[in-house]
Amino acid sequence: MLKITHIINPVKVTESSDLYVAQPVTFKSMQKAINFAKENVFVELATTQFEEDIEIIPDFFTKTSSLSRSVLDLKDFETKRKLPLLKDILEKATSFDTDYIIYTNSDIALLPHFYTFVEEKIKEGYDAFVINRRTISKKHNLTTLNAAYSEIGINHPGFDCFIFNKSLFKELILENICIGAKFVGLALYLNLSLKAKKFKEFDEEHVTFHIGNDRVWKQKQFNEYEAYNQKEFKKIKAKLDENYTDVDVIMKFALRYWNNTPKEIELPVWKKKIISFLTKTN
Repeated sequence: MLKITHIINPVKVTESSDLYVAQPVTFKSMQKAINFAKENVFVELATTQFEEDIEIIPDFFTKTSSLSRSVLDLKDFETKRKLPLLKDILEKATSFDTDYIIYTNSDIALLPHFYTFVEEKIKEGYDAFVINRRTISKKHNLTTLNAAYSEIGINHPGFDCFIFNKSLFKELILENICIGAKFVGLALYLNLSLKAKKFKEFDEEHVTFHIGNDRVWKQKQFNEYEAYNQKEFKKIKAKLDENYTDVDVIMKFALRYWNNTPKEIELPVWKKKIISFLTKTN
């Protein structure tokens, strides 16, 4: 039976945070999805967290060892945000006996058929893929989970759900990029699309959802984290440029919604080349 480890990074927050509503929905949706898929695939629900966050994590998650550092250990920021490094989170998932790793943001909820959808795509030969969420209205919470399932919402271009073969982890170039700030999703997307034998971005499917679209990470006080991640991303891209010729092609494809200008680069020649590259089977 296919074995999957799905890791998230929960955090204890106050009622003023959007995660206060979103995380319990994420937790419950993951539990329901694993029950839905249990006859088809073995899924280990895992977390890694800072020590102070353990108390909010439900018992049906396997808690890996707590994170020992954050971005604050690497740079001095005016606004203190204890954000983990992406590579530290993913490394925790590699400790499991598993075939594939899933990483999602802690505010991304799953439809019940999520893991069976993932299993189907793995059987189709994808060793890495991205599933973009759908954004639903802010009226939902844990008590309206079934209604949240039924709301189709609208597609969202951000990268917040990644599935990849465990063997790819050792090839990823992630430098010290942190979660919770711009460029982190793009960095993992770019790595996986280049290093996978068969990669695809699923950007229309109704498989995951996010409640509302506040985009807290775009607030002015967090600009210094965006600037930090941008520097780390430039390091990542420079190293990838040394070995791959299509880095800029893929990045332009991935950034087609970056400034909320849908499909701005979808010229026929570009599109044909991009799709051909991203669906390569080698």
